[in-house]
Formats: sequence, C-alpha cells, structure tokens
Amino acid sequence: MQLGFVSAILPDLSLEEVLEFASRQGFACVELMCWPRGKAERRYAGVTHIDVDALGDDEAQRVQELVARTGVAISGLGYYPNPLAPDPQEAATYVEHIKKVIRAARRLGVGLVNTFIGRDWTRSVEENWPHFRETWKPLVAFAEEQGVRIGIENCPMLFTRDEWPGGKNLATTPAIWRRIFEEIPSPNLGLNYDPSHLVWQRIDYVRPLKEFAGRIFHIHAKDARVDQERLNEVGILATPLEYHTPKLPGLGDVDWGRFFSVLTDLGYQGPVCIEVEDRAYEGSLASRQAALVQSARFLRQFM
Repeated sequence: MQLGFVSAILPDLSLEEVLEFASRQGFACVELMCWPRGKAERRYAGVTHIDVDALGDDEAQRVQELVARTGVAISGLGYYPNPLAPDPQEAATYVEHIKKVIRAARRLGVGLVNTFIGRDWTRSVEENWPHFRETWKPLVAFAEEQGVRIGIENCPMLFTRDEWPGGKNLATTPAIWRRIFEEIPSPNLGLNYDPSHLVWQRIDYVRPLKEFAGRIFHIHAKDARVDQERLNEVGILATPLEYHTPKLPGLGDVDWGRFFSVLTDLGYQGPVCIEVEDRAYEGSLASRQAALVQSARFLRQFM
C-alpha cells in the first residue's frame, strides 16, 4: 500500500509546495485536485493543483519532473462534481470537465481519476437510473479509450439543506454499487472507498471489502464520530451533520485495525490517501499540515 493524502486540504499551497511537503513527511503519493479555476461551490471544492485546461506538453513535463524530483507519485486526479445534476446544461459542463481530467490523466501517465456518479437529489434512486446510464456508459467508454480507470467515491453528498432529501451522489451503498457494476461491467469502473461514509449510514464498512475487492481502486482514509445522544434526539432522517462529525483517522468510530486486517487479507496494494475534513484542525495551514502528519503517524502502524 502507498500512504498519501488528498490535496484539497492544502489549497493555499502550489503543486510544487504540496509535493515538497509530502516528500518531507515521507508520503508516497498525493491525490491531486483538478477543479476548474474559479469560485468553489462548496467546502473542499474548487481546489486546482493541476489545471487541466492549461495542461499542454510543457506543463505536463513540468508536473512529471516535479514528481520525479520529489519522489511522490500521483495516486489519482480528483474532481468531484454532480454529473447527474437535474439542470442539463450544468450536468453537461461537469461531464465535459471529467473528460478533460481523464485526458490529463492519460497525458500525465496517471491511471486513475476519482469522482462522483452524481444524482438528481429531488428524485428517487430508481428514477435516477436512466440518467445514470445515459451519462456514464459513454463516460466509461471514453475512459477505456484513454486507458484510464475511474474510482467513484461513496460519499452521499447529503450534508446541507440544498442537498436534501436524496444527496448528490448515487453511489452510496453496496446494493447500489452492485447495480452500477451490473449496468456497466467495465473493469475501468470501480470505487474510491471511504469507510467513514458507511459509519454514519450504520453500514458495516468492512463487510463490502470482500465482495468488491476487485473494484477498489483507491481508498480515502477519513474517520467519523457518531454522536449517539444527538442521534437519539434527531434520528437518522435529520441532515447527517446534525448527528455525526468527520474526524481524522483514529479519532472516530472506524476500527482501523479491523479494516486493514481485511485489506491485507485481500491483497490490496493501492493508495490509501488521508482526507482531512475535521474542523477541529482547520484553523490554519500549519494546523492542517499537522493533521496530515498526525493521521500518517496513526495509519503507518497498520501499513
């Protein structure tokens, strides 16, 4: 396995600074964010460490030279919009940028793009399937042509009132993943697996590992702490941040020893990238960097 982190937590650093920090701290890889330049639409979005719109041959060579000089690999390129948004023009804009990120991954020799399936949050899961097929079958075919895999993160994107009631990402549960892979059986489509999102959904985050072992392309190491007293008050139909808090690995409810025990049994040898969304550590750049160092110190005992 390769220990890394998600670059979204370091928006104030340049690509060179991100890779140099990773190298100094002994990280093997970084997932680099590739949002279009401009205003962020939500927290942790809008971070651009690789501008795929400006990635010509010279810039691609510069990125590859930085990777070679620092010894830090790119685990994947990350861009997490809602390509199934109900507004057709909005959805088309996201799809086109995903294609740009896929092209950039091929140009850089990076084999993976991480993203969301998306969802029309005003409609049921069943009502989203036609749009899913229409959007994702050609997207996955395009990725196949480019020799790039797509890792879908299992975050429900159901945290704020504008994402209510369904959330903005369809790929949230084992039952839905199973159907996604039945609809599109391509070996280029898989998961960017984050156990923390299963914790607050009250799903066993270890149980799916065996069934989907061949589909796990990338892992986000994030934790979550469920406040049972608060859950007793508001119930699971409340917006999820009312009863759970994203935390650094080791500070929440994930049993990382149990999680890595099964990963090693399955022979997983891919990236494990720390994703910092713990507000207790967001006060400054130094605090966010310390969060990455603390998380790495905790996770290395299992790797």
